[in-house]
Amino acid sequence: MSVAMEICRIVDQKYDRAAGTLVTVGVEIGDDSGLEFGNLEFCLETLLSQPPFGGAKPLFDRKPGSVLRVSYLELDDGH
Repeated sequence: MSVAMEICRIVDQKYDRAAGTLVTVGVEIGDDSGLEFGNLEFCLETLLSQPPFGGAKPLFDRKPGSVLRVSYLELDDGH
């Protein structure tokens, strides 16, 4: 849960609400990151369903190594 909360903190810092509605949070996660993928996915989905994230979905990109990073934020600007 603490890793998912940190990802949400990073997203909150980078997310410009005036630019549009948050749709997707891209996360790169390494096979050797030491994290249980299913648990992180569940926790992040739960946190992103709450305000201020409005139901954004996490999209995971599995990588070799120990990488863990927020790779992108997808926004819907309504156009």
